[in-house]
Amino acid sequence: MSEEPLKRTPLHEEHEKAGARLVPFAGYEMPVQYDGPKGGVKAEHEAVRNRAGLFDVSHMGEVVLRGPDAERAVQRLVTRDVSRLETGQAGYAAVCHEGGGTVDDVLVYRNPDDFLIVVNAANREKDVAHFREHTHDLDVEIVDESDDWALLALQGPEAAGILKNFTDADLSGLKYYRYVVGEVDGFYAVISRTGYTGEDGFELYVRPDDAAPLWRRLVDAGATPAGLGARDTLRLEAGMCLYGNELDAETTPLEAGIGFAVHLDKEQEFVGQEALRREEEEGLRKKLVGFKVEGRGIARHGHPVAVDGEAAGTVTSGTQSPTLGEAIGLALVAPGVEDSFEVVIRERPVPARAVPLPFYKREKK
Repeated sequence: MSEEPLKRTPLHEEHEKAGARLVPFAGYEMPVQYDGPKGGVKAEHEAVRNRAGLFDVSHMGEVVLRGPDAERAVQRLVTRDVSRLETGQAGYAAVCHEGGGTVDDVLVYRNPDDFLIVVNAANREKDVAHFREHTHDLDVEIVDESDDWALLALQGPEAAGILKNFTDADLSGLKYYRYVVGEVDGFYAVISRTGYTGEDGFELYVRPDDAAPLWRRLVDAGATPAGLGARDTLRLEAGMCLYGNELDAETTPLEAGIGFAVHLDKEQEFVGQEALRREEEEGLRKKLVGFKVEGRGIARHGHPVAVDGEAAGTVTSGTQSPTLGEAIGLALVAPGVEDSFEVVIRERPVPARAVPLPFYKREKK
């Protein structure tokens, strides 16, 4: 039985022309990094931290819920109380199984007449099936519009300065996790002040045919193309979870440290709410910690965590931080694990210490 061919985003030709190293990711052929004088994970990472980088995240899924019961449906599906969202606002949330494990982590956008839920690419079909399964008794239409959109992420301290030359939208008045509908370089766009890098920036939802010309214009204006490699090191420095690493069906949002996106007090119950209430009362089975490696070596996903030679957890993400110049990581560990432990790297225990998250926080102007 042959594997399904990899999908391509509307920016595939731009990546090829820019010398991208393309890899399979979530069913797509995606750029992990670009080869050339400005390319490589470290150079792309530093471009985002110091100037501006441009990511193709068109593989993400966009699911719209509309109809008389749209808000009731979203309230049932996500951990955040979306009644608190104003029109023009987005909120980070989790989607849970009945037992509290995580189906996905998502962004919920409140539009004037409907809701947009942005899902992780690898979870798109699973999420839509979950949404429909748990709302079949409601008057709501659930539409997967993923193929109708391309998504560009312009991130970094110079992002606003670059983007303001291409739009009449009031970027200075656009707060974090807010969005406006307008035009960018004459193309229809949803301009969202969100991102996955720890920097200021924007995510631009545009029509697929408009993505390539807009990409070229933003690159010509000074944005550095950046791939999945830099996206991962940036989000890890910012202490942000990645589904499949920190979050999965066996890990609850509370265990993964995103309790801020879980509103256990909201009146309309969400799927998994009772299980998470019990977990909060009885205590976590595991907890997410950030750590720095104090010995030699770089912790990677899947490396064991030990205390005095006894198994105590697993590294979920790890890298050599380009910004800090230190080996950093995230791990899910037993609740009793304190500040010091070992990470087993190539069968060798290496000392590590827990540190507060995020590892990196930008200075706000």
